[in-house]
Amino acid sequence: MKLNSIKLKKIKGDASFRYFYKKEENKKKSVIVYATKEKKKNLLIYDAINSLLIKNRILAPKLYKENYKKNFLEIEDFGDNTIFNLLNRKKGNKINLYKKAINLLIRIQKIKQNKTKTFQNKIYKLPIYNNQKLFSEAKLFIDWYAKKIISKNKLPRLKIALNKQIKFLLSNIKIKDNVFVHRDFHVSNLMQHKGQLAIIDSQDALKGNKAYDLASLIDDVRYKTNKNFKDNIYKYYLKFNKSYINKDDFLNDFEILSVIRNMKIIGIFTRLAIRDKKPKYLNLIPYAWKLIELRTKNNKKFNELKYLLNLNFSKKTRSLK
Repeated sequence: MKLNSIKLKKIKGDASFRYFYKKEENKKKSVIVYATKEKKKNLLIYDAINSLLIKNRILAPKLYKENYKKNFLEIEDFGDNTIFNLLNRKKGNKINLYKKAINLLIRIQKIKQNKTKTFQNKIYKLPIYNNQKLFSEAKLFIDWYAKKIISKNKLPRLKIALNKQIKFLLSNIKIKDNVFVHRDFHVSNLMQHKGQLAIIDSQDALKGNKAYDLASLIDDVRYKTNKNFKDNIYKYYLKFNKSYINKDDFLNDFEILSVIRNMKIIGIFTRLAIRDKKPKYLNLIPYAWKLIELRTKNNKKFNELKYLLNLNFSKKTRSLK
């Protein structure tokens, strides 16, 4: 791809409809974000959320230039040091990197504003991550994954039973939806830049439950950690929130949101493989199942859901290939 005769280098994208290109002109580096599908979210809202974060002293990509008509933004380049890459290259102490991520999350959750301006000078208000939204996302598990696995004659009855259990779990959430939720707070969206931690891929942010982004980080399908490590990071977060949360309510919500999120992820990754021809995401589905098994094990509130999942999805079908 070229922009004003400048050759651009395509870089690895994400699960969205955006394309990313490195640009270097007169020793100045930047990233071109290009999108024609879901353009409002992938360009307009994407930058609006970044602006909100920057105003609150959170490191996020600055906007250098926008050309909405031609479907692109030019933004700050943070390099390629995602926490995911650093962990895989064994650069940096794992526990310290995760603690830095928790410190950033705590700062993000202190953001009070729920409105920001787009580069078109229009107000954008953060949506509420309510039970209706969470339910519609969890249904992706049924609409894409279960639909692929379960026979047509069994699917309608299973759909009714799973929907009932998802609604039951969501009705048991305790904490008010009142903090900034990134919605994809994990090691691939956290970057080390000039000695600080930066956040990217923030276009889906909303106001929601305090436990959601923590579940996203600790039970991250992209990077495997053991139970002991997960518990240590969870306790580290609680240490800074002792006076703000009820421990039992928070653990309850953390477990429910982790399970709901990983059901959603299984559905999304199946959709990416089938609809968008991105089969690499299927490789992550078995670990998403492991995370669901971890959080539902020995936990009474998940008994009925666990029964339905075990009855209908064998170990073989938990790897969709």
